[in-house]
Amino acid sequence: MLTSLHEIAAHIECAAVIQTWALCRDQGRWDALEKTFTPDGEIAVSWYRGSIAGFVDHLRKRDASRAGVAKHHIFPPVVRVNGDRALAETSIVIMVRQAIDGVLVDLNSKGRFLDRLELCNGAWLIRERSAVYEQDRLDPVEPSAAFDALMAGADTSVYPMPYRYMAYRVAASGGKLAEPILFDGAPALEEVRARYQAWLGDIPAP
Repeated sequence: MLTSLHEIAAHIECAAVIQTWALCRDQGRWDALEKTFTPDGEIAVSWYRGSIAGFVDHLRKRDASRAGVAKHHIFPPVVRVNGDRALAETSIVIMVRQAIDGVLVDLNSKGRFLDRLELCNGAWLIRERSAVYEQDRLDPVEPSAAFDALMAGADTSVYPMPYRYMAYRVAASGGKLAEPILFDGAPALEEVRARYQAWLGDIPAP
């Protein structure tokens, strides 16, 4: 339960910056995207792990080649506040359309964002983001024998179920996974949770 005006304002503003990130990410508003993070902010997703500046630079270059179109559906976050620090956990759905070996496909990936946020010069900004993957699927834009042949030749079983087709999509694009990929039950996720909790302080998880 929110018990103070500070907590209420923090919850609203943290939710707003998380939504702003998604809108700017999907619309290619790169300068505004970078400003949703602190200058030294870091982000870890399936295909990238590092600084927010490097993340945005990679997207700028990829946007120039139009290599895939993504949409991030962001649900209302659960936010915990301790002074000028906050943690947010947000359910998401990532939808990506791209061509693999000439076959147009749609990826649907469910997951969560775990964010550390800080109040910086009067504005709540994301300091660190870790993406957690839960479940995904890959579908043809139009059913075809070409898609069936594509999947028959794809050894997707080498990837864990929570991010199997996300990983296949990344590999098909010529990219590499930014290990470790977080999913429920993975030791790496528990390490991230413990580190986030220690940073926030004695504010219990819901």
